[in-house]
Amino acid sequence: MLVKDVMITKVVGVSPDNSVRRAAEIMLANHVSGVPVIDDAGRLVGIISEGDLLRRTELGREATAELGTSALTAEEKATAYVRSNAWRVADVMSCDPIVVEGDTSLARVSALMQEHHIKRLPVMRDGVLVGIVSRADLLKAIVTADQDETASGDEAIRRSIATRLSENADLLGKDTTVTVTDGVAHLWGTIDTEECKKAARVAAESVRGVRRVVEHFSEDRR
Repeated sequence: MLVKDVMITKVVGVSPDNSVRRAAEIMLANHVSGVPVIDDAGRLVGIISEGDLLRRTELGREATAELGTSALTAEEKATAYVRSNAWRVADVMSCDPIVVEGDTSLARVSALMQEHHIKRLPVMRDGVLVGIVSRADLLKAIVTADQDETASGDEAIRRSIATRLSENADLLGKDTTVTVTDGVAHLWGTIDTEECKKAARVAAESVRGVRRVVEHFSEDRR
């Protein structure tokens, strides 16, 4: 699936001149954890999220305790002070957000979110913001995704399972074989660990049409 298949196109944004309080109100009202920051020319200039508001003076002294630590340089302390006290979105937002396009794969989106520890990505087309894709949208893709597009029938199911096993032969072992009877998959072979056995079972269970998986694995005694 691609970003354009799951993204939200009704985008709620804030101005860099809006107050932090206003940004928080918009997030609460729309049940989102972050919103894009869009300037008067319609350009995306940043993102403001719950994470940007965790160290605010409004939350009490403990939330801004890092300002008093010696681990920070003077410049870092100044930056932290601004982000915890400034009232304008422009001073608190995360600048230069990572963006994707509608034709970006969800696998790539997942990788970016994991790598940069972020929950949402703006979706751009020809330099214009057209949507937002979030972790919640990835969950929707998981829920709605069909497990497999194989044809029905035991032989078709067997071939599909065999393909998945062979694609992961480095993990599951090269001598793993499968038979299918009335939708029940029987797995045979020599697999060393319980986790690898579990992976083989999951590979079979994820094929459409499989009713049950029976394991006949033996351990490598060498």
